[in-house]
Amino acid sequence: MGAGDFRRAVENQNLDAAIAELAPGVTFRSPVVFKPYEGRDMVAVLLRAVFEVFEDFRYEAEVASGDREVLMFRARIGEREVEGADFLRFDEDGLITEMVVMVRPMSGVHALAERMKAMLEAAGAA
Repeated sequence: MGAGDFRRAVENQNLDAAIAELAPGVTFRSPVVFKPYEGRDMVAVLLRAVFEVFEDFRYEAEVASGDREVLMFRARIGEREVEGADFLRFDEDGLITEMVVMVRPMSGVHALAERMKAMLEAAGAA
C-alpha cells in the first residue's frame, strides 16, 4: 500500500499508469467543485485535464498514516504559482479509493477552475 506507484506515474507524466492505480469506484473531490466525481472512468477524464492544466508539476513531500497518504505539490497554472496536496486513501489491494485535492492560494484556485472548466467542456465532460 502507498502512493509510490501513483507518484512515479504522475511525475513521469504517465497517465495510463496513474489511472491504473485507481480503484474502479474511486471518489475524487475537487478543490473547485462541491459534488465529488465517482468512478475510474470519470476520474481519468479529470486527470487527463489536470495533466494539461498544471505546468512544472512536482511532488515535494509525502506523509503516510495507515491507509492514507498526503502528497504535497507545487505547480504553475499559466502565470500563477500554486501549492497543494493530494489526500489519498487506499484499499487493501493498494488502489486509490479516495482522492481529495486542495490548492492554494485563492488566485490559483480561480485559475485552476477556469482552465479545468474549459478543458472539461472541450472533452464533453462538463
